[in-house]
Amino acid sequence: MARDPLQDGHGRRISDLRISVTDRCNFRCQYCMPAEGLPWIERDGVLRFEEIARLTALMAEMGVKTVRLTGGEPLVRRDFPTLASMLTPLVDEVAVTTNGYLLERDAAALVKAGIARFNVSVDSLQRDRFFAQTRRDALPRVLRGLEHLASFPEAHPIKVNAVAIRGFTEQEVLPFARFAREHPYEVRFIEYMPLDGDRNWDMTQVLTGEEIRAAIHAVYPLAPADRAPHATARTHRFADGHGSIGFINPVSEPFCGDCDRIRLTADGRLRTCLFSLNETDLRTPLRAGATDDDLEAIIRDAIWRKELKHRVNEPGFVQPARTMSAIGG
Repeated sequence: MARDPLQDGHGRRISDLRISVTDRCNFRCQYCMPAEGLPWIERDGVLRFEEIARLTALMAEMGVKTVRLTGGEPLVRRDFPTLASMLTPLVDEVAVTTNGYLLERDAAALVKAGIARFNVSVDSLQRDRFFAQTRRDALPRVLRGLEHLASFPEAHPIKVNAVAIRGFTEQEVLPFARFAREHPYEVRFIEYMPLDGDRNWDMTQVLTGEEIRAAIHAVYPLAPADRAPHATARTHRFADGHGSIGFINPVSEPFCGDCDRIRLTADGRLRTCLFSLNETDLRTPLRAGATDDDLEAIIRDAIWRKELKHRVNEPGFVQPARTMSAIGG
């Protein structure tokens, strides 16, 4: 059945849902979590596939068109392709964000399940520097997974995401530009955000998208593409036609004004912003027998109070208690 569209108190329609299927990860990226990991959600606290599908179907009735499945690392969730196949019939598009480590194993099943887009996180193309950032000697395996994924025509476009951190990423910029020109991937640099498990983030560590763009443009001239409504990335094409590159600049150039995104954590909390300080529990009413109408009322109330903007650049900003791995990228 069709329900009234979801809309927040600032007049923004909500059409994109990010679902974290697990807080667990097989990497220990410096900008995300400590080397020893984090306290994981107990397994019975994680939403079951049927619960995720029910909430997705309900939100689809309220105008959600696209879903992105994240983690943690979503591919470590047992039978993850089964969940993907449950969700693809419910919305217009389902995408996956992954570190790529298990793509050789799961790419075929995910494509068969109907996953339309893949984002793969790769922070360095040099094996020793990849290890330094992720604390895992996994670059060859990730690149093999990428190549395997690229063999499926249905999986394109494939985007490769690199977190941009001052003092680390400068050496990666031109190698990634060449990588984007030589392979069928759009490389995207994402400004480092205050969602790290060690809580060491500060503004001086943010390598801005504009700095990276200028460095690439000096060697490989770029031409900006039009920004699609609600898009997080500012995309540029190489002027000679050989590929494209993107910049996601939430710190230096926030894109909150037309944000259409909400997030569902692995333990069933609804978050209306990546940097929300408050969450809405959907798991408890879901398991207590709430009707769809009951859940709709809870969801609408939460989304009406969606933040106008994230305020990262403003005095008094407070980093959320959850890390990126516990929220879902």
